[in-house]
Amino acid sequence: MRVRRRASDKIPQKNMTEKTVYLSLGSNVGERETNLRAAIAALPAAGVRVTRVSAFYETEPVDYLEQGWFLNCVVEGETEKAAMELLRSMREIETRMGSKKLVAKGPRLIDMDILLYGQETIETPELQVPHPRMHLRRFVLVPLAEIAAEARHPTLKKAVRELLEETKDRSAVRRMGSNGKT
Repeated sequence: MRVRRRASDKIPQKNMTEKTVYLSLGSNVGERETNLRAAIAALPAAGVRVTRVSAFYETEPVDYLEQGWFLNCVVEGETEKAAMELLRSMREIETRMGSKKLVAKGPRLIDMDILLYGQETIETPELQVPHPRMHLRRFVLVPLAEIAAEARHPTLKKAVRELLEETKDRSAVRRMGSNGKT
């Protein structure tokens, strides 16, 4: 028996050139929540259709400790942009917002990183995907697990929830309430 479908019954399909991407956003300078929201709002113009956003998390600095706590989140999106083009677009958002990277791993008005780009592995001097330290950072894994616990790390072959369970990082990661309080 053949089933006929009406045009209105079509199942929406992702464009074959679109990739699902996961982006990490962080801010510890100025109005942190405003900075995150502005960066998220800029993503569609940069070629990213935002499909999900994690809660915001207040996070303890890692590596460079002499700085304020961060507000972090993870964004899931769809893009047709090539990974390097996406990276350039994200750097343009950071620059337009006035973010400067004066100290490695130091204070940031906004910092945006590509965590996962489909199931691709990319190794260039400018871009490494999956992000080379994502599996070592609770400030990335906690919000990523909130929206994509079963997403798989393409080289470690583990789900995000497994990476979170296994990480040795014990830095503080506190979910913010809808009123901006922990």
